[in-house]
Amino acid sequence: MRVQLIAALAGLVVAGCATPGSPYLAKGAYDGRKVVPPPPVAGSAADQQDRATFLATRQLKDSPRWSLARQDAHEARVLDSYSCALGVTPSRRTTPKLAAMLQRVSHDVRPAISGPKRLYNRKRPYQTERGAICARSGWIVGLTPDYPSGHATWGWTVGLILAKAQPDRADAILARARAYGESRVVCGVHNASSVEAGRINAAALVETLEASPGFQADLAAVRAELDAARAAGPAPDKAWCDAQATVLATPLR
Repeated sequence: MRVQLIAALAGLVVAGCATPGSPYLAKGAYDGRKVVPPPPVAGSAADQQDRATFLATRQLKDSPRWSLARQDAHEARVLDSYSCALGVTPSRRTTPKLAAMLQRVSHDVRPAISGPKRLYNRKRPYQTERGAICARSGWIVGLTPDYPSGHATWGWTVGLILAKAQPDRADAILARARAYGESRVVCGVHNASSVEAGRINAAALVETLEASPGFQADLAAVRAELDAARAAGPAPDKAWCDAQATVLATPLR
């Protein structure tokens, strides 16, 4: 689904600023192929666990968790997914520096995802097992390999950045970031091990980004911007946040 992910990240670029920015890292500064471990060997216990998880989570079809997973599939609206955890709804109008920062980060995320995907070339779970998936209508799912999950890499990258920008909300933000990745398992479009690999990929990428003076300067600006946005309000809709918390109260596994 790399085509859809890139299109969505491009949408974030448009939402963040008028002119596409450059990545923080020089070409080759981060190579996900050297970080992301190989996927489970076909037929191994870990591979069989992935298949069992896919089949078990098909029972979530049309449940509230399924609906939330469908919402999480919209990568360009990733900040909406974090609004309850942040205590404010970021937007182009209220947090333009955050939008611009994530636009730059998206240029670093893309090659971090594509390299290991091409290297490992693992099939997606619905290509080996039967079961409903919650891909949006009209999408062609399966244009790129399963491992690692691009959505999980992106979602965990955003979550880590937000947690660093708002450390008092870090626990809630990272819990939501984990659930964001797990939504790909709920949707049946990624194996659980692929989502875990996405988190590994994102953590290493963000660690590399932290060595960039430009990244650190933008992070400081975003921290101040989010502080101001939270102080100004309004807070996200309480009923929606309570409903989301109820849905996520039961761990996926």
